[in-house]
Amino acid sequence: MAILSDYDEPEQNQQAPASPTSSLSFGVVLDPSNPLGLLESALNFLSQKSDVLNTDVSGLVKEFKKRIKAEEDSIKAEEKRRTEEKMREEEKKRLRVPNKDNGLDMENYSWAQTLQEVTITVPFPAGTKSRDVVCEMKKKSAKVGLKGQPSILEGELFETIKVDDSLWNLADQKTVSVHLTKCDRMNWWKSLFKGGPEIDIQKAEPEPSKLSDLDPETRSTVEKMMFDQRQKQLGLPTSKEIENEGLMKQFMAQHPNYGNKKPNKSLSNVRMT
Repeated sequence: MAILSDYDEPEQNQQAPASPTSSLSFGVVLDPSNPLGLLESALNFLSQKSDVLNTDVSGLVKEFKKRIKAEEDSIKAEEKRRTEEKMREEEKKRLRVPNKDNGLDMENYSWAQTLQEVTITVPFPAGTKSRDVVCEMKKKSAKVGLKGQPSILEGELFETIKVDDSLWNLADQKTVSVHLTKCDRMNWWKSLFKGGPEIDIQKAEPEPSKLSDLDPETRSTVEKMMFDQRQKQLGLPTSKEIENEGLMKQFMAQHPNYGNKKPNKSLSNVRMT
């Protein structure tokens, strides 16, 4: 029930004032799917019962539409947030926990990785000879198996490799190890093959005892990645965000009046030391 005035009607025996203002009311049920319908009904009612529409009501209509749009935008934003949150939860459920070597143990083989290379371990029947092994390594694919039999594993690799720096060997005539050298040595592989089971790379971490064996540049990269992973897990700023914040504080300290008045030159010309 929408009340358009708070004034009471004059009692039947009471003399009405010279310019009476009577309370007007109409019953309309708001349809959430058509909020403008309420506005249309209200305007129709007013045009029939009063002369209020003789004045300019465009501002009222604009404000009404503005509020409706704001409400619709709020609903859409909330729906988007819930959808993204649901997708993240589903993604977490889909990802597998990596094995101790940052890879996965599959039914017929296992794979492991460092930031520099990927190692695939494939069991073979005892007594297997090297000449019986099929091992093909290409920039974007790999295949391992026995001659004359279906491949044990085959597919498009998750990332590219350096073929000339990759190799395989047969140990104890029963285990083939394939060593693939990564082209990109700064990121973990989510899976061995594209479309295959993926690991949660947030849980991948090199063994601290091996950090000392890395060259300074690679070690610095690994430590930075480890720091950023922990920061993300804790919901804290990453190293890049901390660096940007530090640069901003340094700039503001050197230019305390920036933002209070129009600068004489663009920010791009200001040198931060």
